[in-house]
Amino acid sequence: MADDPPKPVLDPETLAILRCPVTGSRLRWESGWLVSEVGGLRYPVRDGIPVLMAEEAKLPPGFESMDAFRQKYAPRGNAKPE
Repeated sequence: MADDPPKPVLDPETLAILRCPVTGSRLRWESGWLVSEVGGLRYPVRDGIPVLMAEEAKLPPGFESMDAFRQKYAPRGNAKPE
């Protein structure tokens, strides 16, 4: 049917390794978007290719800017990589 939600275009193994570039959280497939489990940023998938760029993400309701989103959800790492 034309009203059915789009089917995932990524295999489960690929989806399992992808992470939100802003929050570092896992992503889930939801109605044609990859959605960050933390914060709910929505990343488009174009021609079967995930577009995981913050500039392309759709903000969840209640946020006016990516800066405001990052202030709330971006990891604040105190540990320095070794």
